[in-house]
Amino acid sequence: MTEPEKKFKLTHELRIVVASLLSLVVILAWAKFFGPKPPTNLPQANRPAQTAPANPGVNAPSSAGSATTSPATSRGTSRASGVAEAAMPPKGDTQERTIVVENDLYRVEFSNRGAVVKSWQLKKYTDDSKPPRILDLVHPDAAQQTGGWPFAVALNDEQQESAANSALYQVSTPASTLHAPADAEFSWSDGHLEVTKHLHFDHTYVLRVETSVKFNGAPVVAGMTWLGGFGDLTVLNPAPIDTVSVFYRENGKLTNIMAKKLDGPEKWPHGVWQGGKDWTGIEDRYFAAVFLPPTSAPPGSLEARYWKVFRTVQVEGKDTEEAVPQIQTTTSAQPLALRVYVGPKDYDELKKMNPPLHSLVNFGWLEFIADPLFHGLKWLHNYIPNWGWAIVVLTLVINMLLFPLRISSYRTTLKMQRVAPEIKQIQEKYKKYSMRDPRKAEMNKEVMAVYSREKINPVGGCFQMFLQMPIWFGLNTVLRFAIEMRHARWFGWITDLSAKDPYYILPIIMGLSMYLVSKMTPMTTTDPQQQMMMKIMPVTMAGLFMISPISSGLAVYILTSSLVGILQQWWLNRTHPLPAAAIQAQGKKNKNKK
Repeated sequence: MTEPEKKFKLTHELRIVVASLLSLVVILAWAKFFGPKPPTNLPQANRPAQTAPANPGVNAPSSAGSATTSPATSRGTSRASGVAEAAMPPKGDTQERTIVVENDLYRVEFSNRGAVVKSWQLKKYTDDSKPPRILDLVHPDAAQQTGGWPFAVALNDEQQESAANSALYQVSTPASTLHAPADAEFSWSDGHLEVTKHLHFDHTYVLRVETSVKFNGAPVVAGMTWLGGFGDLTVLNPAPIDTVSVFYRENGKLTNIMAKKLDGPEKWPHGVWQGGKDWTGIEDRYFAAVFLPPTSAPPGSLEARYWKVFRTVQVEGKDTEEAVPQIQTTTSAQPLALRVYVGPKDYDELKKMNPPLHSLVNFGWLEFIADPLFHGLKWLHNYIPNWGWAIVVLTLVINMLLFPLRISSYRTTLKMQRVAPEIKQIQEKYKKYSMRDPRKAEMNKEVMAVYSREKINPVGGCFQMFLQMPIWFGLNTVLRFAIEMRHARWFGWITDLSAKDPYYILPIIMGLSMYLVSKMTPMTTTDPQQQMMMKIMPVTMAGLFMISPISSGLAVYILTSSLVGILQQWWLNRTHPLPAAAIQAQGKKNKNKK
């Protein structure tokens, strides 16, 4: 071999370098001239899922929560290395349009921009506006300020989520109005991210929603949301935000978190979900939006994240920050399939659902009293179309049932009146001693000995009144939280039995009737302070009804009960006259006052 041939001979190592360079040139040339073009706004790979805070508060994700990441995370390395992903044809609409779906119960307005809900009207209910309007559960001002609408898709990647909720979707139907039963499908793709929402509507308040999200053909974890606030914005007392809460049921226990007590978005970063939920949602006092799994799904199959953001509202002419609750729900199974109930918290209807949702009607710990009162009222309402008069009849029935206790209480009072002079002498004997003096205990022993001798139960005279108090509390709970009582008229100025009397007429008449009953009823105590407390109680009750948002329906019950009590007490006083000693003592007392 000649010397020039040796000079230009390629070594084995040099051949490898040249081959590598040629391969790189071919790859770059193919990518430039023949490879798929990236979308205008290519979503970035999802950041790593964040775990729950080390010391979670009441609203922070618990250790049971699952931190779910998008499949895009695992593909970040391949994209960064320059290996091109397979693309799909872009899909979308060129202009924004509105699609209305309605049945006899609701009218729902969707926008194809984001495939979100812009209005959800319940046809059978009105708000508190003057004049009243059809109730709309969506808060457009809050949604505009916070940038979130109901039924927006929830994704673990913020850029993907933003793209999906601002895109113009294609709609499966050219019609602008659909009448249930009906189906509607919204679909969109930018060539890499693909979102499809399929909704099925029937004649009930429940609709079925299936959401499918893919990135480059691989499934992505997606959730359904209710953003931008919820409920009747026109209520005055209390303020609307004071009645709104998010909720979830887990291990058979319902948990409500008021809007003001929710954590901020920093406690719920994208990718953090709290699992083990049977159902989730958002509610105000009378209405709810509930996310439910398919009927075949096992309990605890839902995951949720919930937080609050703030919007600016005008309060007495000043800008004020108001909390806006947000909730998102997903499942580990994808595509996401949910049932969604949006409607009134009707106790009996919610109880029939699978799973039952009647615990959303907040009868509280007195449910064992409130429930029979509620169903008693509903039964009466089948025959008495006015709820106010149904309350009056229910009051008459309860007072007739309790009348034997009133007779027993009155007889106890008569016995106590007979021994009143003896009790008075015992009290006079020990009145010089202070309450801390041990000899006061002797006074109590002597008084109890008198009661034991005469077979008197000291609390027997008050038992009938004490028994009424749980009924008051239970009935007030029914009147405040049962949807049937909302905007229920009685007559005249009483246009809402669930709200307080706007002119305070009922509380004043109620207080006067209670005072008259107390004047007609013999006192069971000889203590002047206790007697004074009994006299001022009617005034206190009337004042409480004026300053507190106690339902006017309860005032109707107490007023009717007092009027019945006046008649019953008149009959008892006539048929069971007081002992002569008690009458003389009462006369001397009145004479001393003069």
